[in-house]
Amino acid sequence: MALYPLTSNFEGDFVLQLLPVDTENTMDEVAAAAAYHSVGRRVKDRPGHVMRVRRQDAAEFFPRTMKVSESGLKPTETIEIIWEEPEVGLIGKLMKSFQ
Repeated sequence: MALYPLTSNFEGDFVLQLLPVDTENTMDEVAAAAAYHSVGRRVKDRPGHVMRVRRQDAAEFFPRTMKVSESGLKPTETIEIIWEEPEVGLIGKLMKSFQ
């Protein structure tokens, strides 16, 4: 367990934040820490959406349960926190098909 600095680029925010996290934090915990500084201040909350973390300009997200210590991120490296659409269940898919 060690304090680890990352730079947060939260979707919809124009401010990059220095984000102190712990090496044992999961990516979900990192996303929550980043949201604390952006959501409700400069970014509107999106209930039902999941926040996902990826390395800046990467196409793939980190697994949500991956720890910072397992990610290969370097100190002060920029991560992007992106809102992911909620999964639509079977009824939701059927409703969309009739629209």
